[in-house]
Amino acid sequence: MGLHQRERRRHFGDIRDTRSRASRRVLGFAYLTLGCYLDPPSRTRLFDWYSPPPTMTDFTRWIAKFARPDRVWYAKRLSGNDTLANGTHQAGPYIPRDFLNSRFPSLNRPEELNPDVWFELSIDSHSAYGTVRAVWYNNALHGGTRNESRLTNLGGISSPLLDPDNTGALAVFVFRRIEQAEAYDCRVWICRDESEEESAEGLIGPVEPGQAVIWSPQHGRMSEPARAPIRCWLRPDEIPYAWMEAFPSGVEILKKAVELSPAHRKLDPDARLLARRDCEYQVFQSIEEAVELPGIREGFENIDQFVARAQSVLQRRKVRSGRSLELHVRQIFQEEDLTEGRHFSHGVDSEPGRKPDFLFPSQARYRDPGFPESKLRMLAVKTTCKDRWRQVLKEADRIRTKHLLTLQEGVSANQYRQMAESRVQLVVPKGHVKRFPREIRSELTTLSGFIQDIKGLRATTPD
Repeated sequence: MGLHQRERRRHFGDIRDTRSRASRRVLGFAYLTLGCYLDPPSRTRLFDWYSPPPTMTDFTRWIAKFARPDRVWYAKRLSGNDTLANGTHQAGPYIPRDFLNSRFPSLNRPEELNPDVWFELSIDSHSAYGTVRAVWYNNALHGGTRNESRLTNLGGISSPLLDPDNTGALAVFVFRRIEQAEAYDCRVWICRDESEEESAEGLIGPVEPGQAVIWSPQHGRMSEPARAPIRCWLRPDEIPYAWMEAFPSGVEILKKAVELSPAHRKLDPDARLLARRDCEYQVFQSIEEAVELPGIREGFENIDQFVARAQSVLQRRKVRSGRSLELHVRQIFQEEDLTEGRHFSHGVDSEPGRKPDFLFPSQARYRDPGFPESKLRMLAVKTTCKDRWRQVLKEADRIRTKHLLTLQEGVSANQYRQMAESRVQLVVPKGHVKRFPREIRSELTTLSGFIQDIKGLRATTPD
């Protein structure tokens, strides 16, 4: 037995000692997830040790293959501007110029108009391959206005990256990490269902629409664009002692974010939602790091401890991802003079076993057969809607039109038609409307518009 194998068993146990398929899957992501907290040398050894169990799916094996110290990931949800969903002439995934320059140094030629590089790209999720172009549209430096980088020459609508029906899907781009040299190729996986998205986000953290994640085994989650300039990252000495003993609830974290960003109250509901979400996630990340990092660095006495810690981290991230947006919307309703229990009900059953996120004006009014159905509303809240919108169809039988709030930046015209035929009304932040196909933009409702509708109903409904 080699030195590394003996050391792996001494610190973490043997991956083949785990008892079940489920525990082997958790162990795989434990190695990948908790490794992000280690110092670079330990992290590199950990990823060198890791080998995927035979029960892993195609995607989890792909993750294990490319979550290596010599790779760097760029993950994003494809927007309507990335695909051909909104008919824009600039179709092709947007990737920040600084990141592309770090992978392809020869792209950084500002004296040249629209410099480009060509490289091999493999979309492994869809078995698609080809030579593509990374281009820096830099006419802003030559008398124009455009200054952005994109991947082009993907082959039109036949490319999975440009397929309008993949709008909203989580796409992972994996580049080689080669210092001062061209990356020369890229591997891509476009998540095909919710389980694949959960696997990816369990490793790199939530990927919000409009916010990319750069990740590597050596450095973990390195950076992401921030919409709000307010600093919401808490230093260890700013975190309440009680939170270090017991991780705070989502409500407590949101309350702290509201406290840290009073300027957000001056924004309209649409802009406030997006800015405050950024702040709240910074708070969450800072607490998670302060709570988890010391224990992980101390190491584990056995594999059960290791797996238990990984399960705790993954479950907490999953709960936060599914609950956060809902809590933000409730907070905004209250700030907009809507009283819970009087003007809306949150998290209650419409029918036994069916629980829409919000009912208007209340659960009691909904269950009153004499209350007019025309004055009832429901709102479902989902960060992305691509594979989730049908879930709302079974909620609130008395309400024919189901309102669905999403942060997803666009849908295909085909998918929107399916929603409309099912009487699902999309509610999107005002700043996202331009990401949707031009022909459906007038049919979208903003969060501000939805709130005004609720207030209008309130004005004609006696208490």
